[in-house]
Amino acid sequence: MVLAHVDALTLDTAVTVPMPHLVEILIATSPAEAMQPQSSVRAIPGRGLVGDRYFLGTGTFSPQPQKPDFEITLIQQEFIEAFAQQNGIPFTAHDARRNLVTTGVDLNALAGHEFTVGNVKLRGIRLCEPCNYLAKQTHPEVLKGLVHQGGLRAQILTEGEIHLGDAITWSEVVSTPA
Repeated sequence: MVLAHVDALTLDTAVTVPMPHLVEILIATSPAEAMQPQSSVRAIPGRGLVGDRYFLGTGTFSPQPQKPDFEITLIQQEFIEAFAQQNGIPFTAHDARRNLVTTGVDLNALAGHEFTVGNVKLRGIRLCEPCNYLAKQTHPEVLKGLVHQGGLRAQILTEGEIHLGDAITWSEVVSTPA
């Protein structure tokens, strides 16, 4: 079975479901600095996003040497909005401190799989669960409210530019025993 996504899925003449895509790109040069929106960013395998704290080795949890699951993080806009609404608190993608904000894609399903953002190939490594550091910097409610909704840690497999609005695509081949 091969699963792939196309530009848009038309359910009837009145409803079009947009392709999964990138709605925000955020980086910060240090843990203390606010996340800064970008229109594009360069992704480098083995390093991360040029200009980001983890690329520079200055992130709160920057491992030495660099590890693949610290290269890039993604989070779903839908989860951010739902969390803020359910808790009645101002919480945005900037507060979540993830690099790429997506819409229309189940990021949890991409853990362990390869996918692309624009022309850059990534591999989902593991979920990016909320931590005590994030709770202290924002709201304690994130520890429970974003469990399994805190995003995805990914490894950068190919170098390239990631642009705001880039499509998120994947093609997964599931083999069945003979």
